[in-house]
Amino acid sequence: MSDIFDDRRCDLGEGPLWHPGRGQLIWFDILGRKLLTREGGRPREVQFKEHVSAAGWVSDSELLIASERRLFLFDIDRERSEDVEGLEPDDATTRSNDGRADPWGGFWISTMGKAAESGRAVIHRYYQGRLTRLFGGLDVPNAISFAPDRSCAYFADSDSCKVMRQPLEPEHGWPEGDPEVFLDLTAEGLAPDGAVVDAGGNFWTALWGAWCVGCFGPDGTPIGKVGFEAAHTSCPAFGGPDLTTLYCTSALFDLSEENAAKSDRHGMTFAFPETGRGQAEHRVIL
Repeated sequence: MSDIFDDRRCDLGEGPLWHPGRGQLIWFDILGRKLLTREGGRPREVQFKEHVSAAGWVSDSELLIASERRLFLFDIDRERSEDVEGLEPDDATTRSNDGRADPWGGFWISTMGKAAESGRAVIHRYYQGRLTRLFGGLDVPNAISFAPDRSCAYFADSDSCKVMRQPLEPEHGWPEGDPEVFLDLTAEGLAPDGAVVDAGGNFWTALWGAWCVGCFGPDGTPIGKVGFEAAHTSCPAFGGPDLTTLYCTSALFDLSEENAAKSDRHGMTFAFPETGRGQAEHRVIL
């Protein structure tokens, strides 16, 4: 059974990152404009003036964080920021959403309309000092994650109920060819949200509105589900000393009255020990 890792209720919990150098889980409340973590058994949060959604680790004290308008370097100990790159800086109607570092030291980050307008979402890659648009025309972009053998990336358009598999070229990790459908959950009515790939190549995705994280094999075969006490599970991450604890953020946003009455733990962040074995998160190389 899952445990409550942190009982602060996020409007839209997202972007959990197990920092391998710090041995620490870091996550975000996008709508609350906060970075959250725990240190010495105590809760800690950093309030920002803009939406923040995802991060990659750069050093033991530095993160590359994606916000509404920019990518910025953040010293978590000193709480100091330094701009790195604009992120659709001239469009006040979009914000960052899902993101993850890739095995080559790049950082993939999605943007979307603040009202989730159809076709507004884009996935970018920041690599070797340059931000490049990879995919566009999406609605709610999520599930950015990478196979342990570096063969492919995954991403989802949640509203379509589909997860895509994108082959990657081996030298620098750029997309090679066109993405193909990896999972189509339309028949089940399941919306894939954030995701992570474990050390064995299994794909774990939060299923928005379904109270769980689903696990699928490298060929897309369903393996099982891990249940949580929140309807809107939003993103999983493996962490802990041996990377065998499955963490999961959740959200209060868009919660129905019926689901709200079933649990008082919506929006909290959960931990389920001995669930699988994850990959260590890759470092962002600036």
